[in-house]
Amino acid sequence: MASTDTGVHIKKHSSPAAGGPQDPHDLAGLEAGLDALDSVEVGRTPLRETLIRKVLPPVTAVALVLVGWQLLVWAEVAPAYKLPSPFTVWDEVTAAWRQGTLLDYIWTSVSRGLLGFLLALAIGTPLGLLVARVRFVRAAIGPILSGLQSLPSVAWVPPAVIWLGLDDSMMFAVILLGAVPSIANGLVAGIDQIPPLFLRAGRTLGATGLREARYIVMPAALPGYLAGLKQGWAFSWRSLMAAEIIASSPDLGVGLGQLLENGRNNASMSQVFLAIFLILLVGIAIDLLIFSPLERQVLRSRGLLVTR
Repeated sequence: MASTDTGVHIKKHSSPAAGGPQDPHDLAGLEAGLDALDSVEVGRTPLRETLIRKVLPPVTAVALVLVGWQLLVWAEVAPAYKLPSPFTVWDEVTAAWRQGTLLDYIWTSVSRGLLGFLLALAIGTPLGLLVARVRFVRAAIGPILSGLQSLPSVAWVPPAVIWLGLDDSMMFAVILLGAVPSIANGLVAGIDQIPPLFLRAGRTLGATGLREARYIVMPAALPGYLAGLKQGWAFSWRSLMAAEIIASSPDLGVGLGQLLENGRNNASMSQVFLAIFLILLVGIAIDLLIFSPLERQVLRSRGLLVTR
């Protein structure tokens, strides 16, 4: 019988499917690859790169706006009493600082806005949970919340003045009516985006009722909830400015909205621009100091914030 041996020896590599031993180096490479997929680079960004990427662009944009503004003044597109120069507005800022009223304007409005927002947060959060988790409540008041969110906050100022008078309670009522629907709807939207598997897994592990809301629902709905908080603060601030512009009383003090209205009454565009500048400054500061860090923390905890 002829032999079929050709003299060529072929080395057969064993595989896990065939039941053979796995190369330790292959396992180490596989584990390293999986670790690389799961890891997120969180190294500290150099100061120079931070300045170039985060500070330089807004500073450049502000500088361009100021240059364009000054060019319009030099071109005399409008009389000086209608379009003051940036230097005239800066003189208004320094005058208010020397008189000691600049910080008073800011604090009067910011303290009201933050306190009203915290009250709206305490009301809007449980309301959003109730609307999202109870079908009857959602059918009953869900459309009302959406309608209230689209209603201009300035519409609440006249009835609030008639009901509550010219005091801080009127301001807080307007803030609540403007901010609570946004916070509640943001939480509802976040809960609606939770995968049903998360909820079933939580119930299997014994998370029901308040435990489910605390450990499953709220953490999973956090991105949408945070978006609702940002929008709620924006509505709080806008509602407060509307209330301060319309309702004026010596007992209320002079906030930024009242400063804006005083500038209109005095036909002082520099004072009007000062009020607008301070309103924008507070809005930007609250976003940079509170909401942007919270947003970064949420993204980082979910592995979505990668430093390049």
